[in-house]
Amino acid sequence: MKLRKSAIRFCAALVLVATALAVKVGNPAPGFTAVDIDSKQQKLSDFKGKYVVLEWHNQGCPYTRKHYVSGNMQRLQQEWTAKGVVWLTVISSAPGTQGFVTPQQEKEYLKQMKAAPTDVLIDPAGTLGRLYDAKTTPHMYIIDPAGTLIYQGAIDDKPSSNQSDLSGAKNYVSVALTEAMAGKHVSEAATLPYGCSVKYVKY
Repeated sequence: MKLRKSAIRFCAALVLVATALAVKVGNPAPGFTAVDIDSKQQKLSDFKGKYVVLEWHNQGCPYTRKHYVSGNMQRLQQEWTAKGVVWLTVISSAPGTQGFVTPQQEKEYLKQMKAAPTDVLIDPAGTLGRLYDAKTTPHMYIIDPAGTLIYQGAIDDKPSSNQSDLSGAKNYVSVALTEAMAGKHVSEAATLPYGCSVKYVKY
């Protein structure tokens, strides 16, 4: 029994190490297939040749609310999707936890908030979230047209839930996309994400 438990821990450790390596900036972004709010499958490979932003989301999280109630996240979505960026909002909250929503509830939320992501991916099992090692809401990732992860971390440099802190904040997502689209190296490619912990299903 002890040997079996040790083997399980060893395998789990290997999975965690593999995942950590997979989401390292500069490495190919992990491929995925996920279901959107219209019950359609979306594959990362379908967006090859475009910049892709992944935004981990939780309606009830005060840090997420900071960016949505203020309209900041919607402005970012509108600005960058207008420039051809694919913006995928991801909800990895497990059933019964903060942030879990049905597809219809999310559609109503998008309409209420006038949000403009390209699509919303529903991930109640946490498969996509764990694949990318998403830790907080929000937690942001940027993938370039070649499929390489070029940014992961916080949305900006003001780790608070106060809307007043948006004034003068450095938006890492906008900076990274601006630099990358201009053919420049992303100056800050990895930052510490802040927000509520992703409410993963517990096994």
